[in-house]
Amino acid sequence: MWKFIIRRFLVMIPQLFILSLIVFALAKAMPGDALSGREMNPKANPEENERIREELGLNDPWYQQYGRWVTNAVQGDFGISYTHKTPVVDVIQERLGNTVLLAVVTFIFTYLLAIPMGILSGRYEDSWLDKGIIGYSYIGFGTPIFIFALIMLFVFGFSLDLFPTGGSVSSKVDEGTFAYMMSKLYHVILPALSTALITTTSIIQYLRNEVIDNKIKDYVRTARSKGVPEAKIYSRHIFRNSFLPIAALLGYEITTLVSGSVIIETIYSYPGLGQLFLSSIGLRDFSVVTAIVLMLGFATLIGTLISDIILSIVDPRIRIE
Repeated sequence: MWKFIIRRFLVMIPQLFILSLIVFALAKAMPGDALSGREMNPKANPEENERIREELGLNDPWYQQYGRWVTNAVQGDFGISYTHKTPVVDVIQERLGNTVLLAVVTFIFTYLLAIPMGILSGRYEDSWLDKGIIGYSYIGFGTPIFIFALIMLFVFGFSLDLFPTGGSVSSKVDEGTFAYMMSKLYHVILPALSTALITTTSIIQYLRNEVIDNKIKDYVRTARSKGVPEAKIYSRHIFRNSFLPIAALLGYEITTLVSGSVIIETIYSYPGLGQLFLSSIGLRDFSVVTAIVLMLGFATLIGTLISDIILSIVDPRIRIE
């Protein structure tokens, strides 16, 4: 196991290098730079802008800029945000906690809903319950998440006034208190639930199909012939084997939720990495953009490693050597 983990980490080094090169090249290929907005101001001094570009090294050849950026990034220094006038690491840290909280709560909601629905749908195949769950899955597959999120925001945020319509915490509570933590959870419920109700659909279908395939296999017939209760057959035998494909996606699912929060955070005005990423692109704050993309790429690689480890734990037959 440990040899496998070490090998995977060693393989990540060239992968991260290639990713950093692609990200940097794409950022440089985008029109303009962080000072383009200043040039649109009629009162701006062109000579002053050019002097700042020289100081920032924006006029240097791309390979010099890339070498300087990579060297600093390895040391944990991603430069200064031209928009926020603070180190990029500090800007990301302010938003990272919100995005991680959103991803974790969404993950919990997703599997709390998907696992029982998938098992029940597969167990009672072709019943009215199964048809209702399949109908919900089809609607979820065909509904864009931004439309569903807007509907949820309108109904539960504006019409019923049950949840906040923006922000991550109330301004009336003090940081570090119990009320502060409860306010954070209260603000994250609606965006997390909106995402979970859409992301459950694929997991339900995977789990339903696996349950249907496993409940007619020989080991299930043998368990029934020995008089094992039906509930125990599903909980100890069918579910364990049906969950293997889902377990293989667990680690990747977490990183996907973190990296795929751009739409939800924008709709709900939730101050996380997704919203920061989108606004930084519009402001051409490439120091922030490249740091976020590189960080999410690394998180994706870690997620695949976690998936392999979880799969080996769930299925004792699988051994990673």
